[in-house]
Amino acid sequence: MTTAMTVLGIVVFFFGLLFSIAWHELGHLSTAKLFKIRVPQYMVGFGPTVWSRKKGETEYGVKAIPLGGYIRMIGMFPPGEDGRITKRSSSPWRSMIEDAREASYEELLPGDEDRLFYTRKPWKRVIVMFAGPFMNLILAFVLFLVSMMGFGAVMNLPTVDSVVPCVLPVSQAKETCKPDSLPSPAGAAGLKSGDTIVSFDGHPISTYKQLSGDIRDSAEKTVPIVVRRGGQQLTLTATIQKNTLAKLDQNGDPIPGTETVTGFLGIAPTSGVVRLGFGDSVSRMTDMADTGLHSLIALPGKIPALWDSVVKGTPRQADSPVGMVGAARVGGQVFALHLPASQRIAFMINLLAGINLSLFLFNMLPLLPLDGGHVAGAVWESIRRRAAALFKRPDPGPFDVAKLMPLAYVVASIFIGFTLLVLIADVINPVKIS
Repeated sequence: MTTAMTVLGIVVFFFGLLFSIAWHELGHLSTAKLFKIRVPQYMVGFGPTVWSRKKGETEYGVKAIPLGGYIRMIGMFPPGEDGRITKRSSSPWRSMIEDAREASYEELLPGDEDRLFYTRKPWKRVIVMFAGPFMNLILAFVLFLVSMMGFGAVMNLPTVDSVVPCVLPVSQAKETCKPDSLPSPAGAAGLKSGDTIVSFDGHPISTYKQLSGDIRDSAEKTVPIVVRRGGQQLTLTATIQKNTLAKLDQNGDPIPGTETVTGFLGIAPTSGVVRLGFGDSVSRMTDMADTGLHSLIALPGKIPALWDSVVKGTPRQADSPVGMVGAARVGGQVFALHLPASQRIAFMINLLAGINLSLFLFNMLPLLPLDGGHVAGAVWESIRRRAAALFKRPDPGPFDVAKLMPLAYVVASIFIGFTLLVLIADVINPVKIS
């Protein structure tokens, strides 16, 4: 049964990924057609074609490797300075530029002269290239809303699960109390498992994140704590101690490997599934987007640990980068866990929402061959043309993005190398959940 559920989870993730890719490319396709750009192909996946059908002027199809997709637009790059689009150089760098230019015209038909991508105004090209990532952002938003408002989010609650017996720094958190260890403020105050903290130092408490912040801000203060125990409210008094703890991220979760001296009460919270309202869901999604952006920026710094996980077998960290294979394995593991069906479905929805958010952030990097690179090229062209008009200079014409193709090949090579490293790590030393 466990194997069957694992396979089911992988299959569900696979089709969710296919839909996410198709949805992304639909954004490019619909806006390109809106602006009368001819689109000969709309493909989900890479490699050999598994299925295709031509409707109108566009061939729609699915390819064998579901790691991306594309639409082919005519005239992605302008002709060279001499007006030619065919290859004419023996220089390897120049050949890259001319190959890309020639490929963008290889399906040119009579009458296509006014349907080329590069002839559209920069703002239209920005819309076409931004539309794909934006579709992923919309899908992520909808999926997160469905998950948080419909199924709920797992959150720490301001209810005591256990009381820490003594004051130990985060570096010794797994050790037992020593004879000279100070008793925890929670234990000394009489807090017990099952107590729900109603107020702290006179402030009403609604979330554990709020409670945790108040505790950390109250080092060396004696504060009243109102708890609900067995249907009654009791007022306890605790003297908050200073302790060395991990720093918290924007969601109130500890950041591994960090330390700060702050207030310490000594309780472990219970967790539960809480349905969020629209405002709280949007706020939580904003935090997740910010966390995703910072994770993307920090990605290069995680490569050494990823390399060690492959070469030395070092255990993967929870925040280690994972690819589509790793994410599929996580989806399979979740479906195999002994959890209520609603929680497994919610986790899968969150996983696909996270994938779509990552696709949006990644594709908006201003680097070719990503969508953000084409957006940056169109924006730069608009700036050049406006500056020329402002200073009464000749129109510089379209910005030739094809000249950046050698750089695009370097960037693509780095991405491919990183993807292969992640793939190997996901196969031989995967991130595991419990």
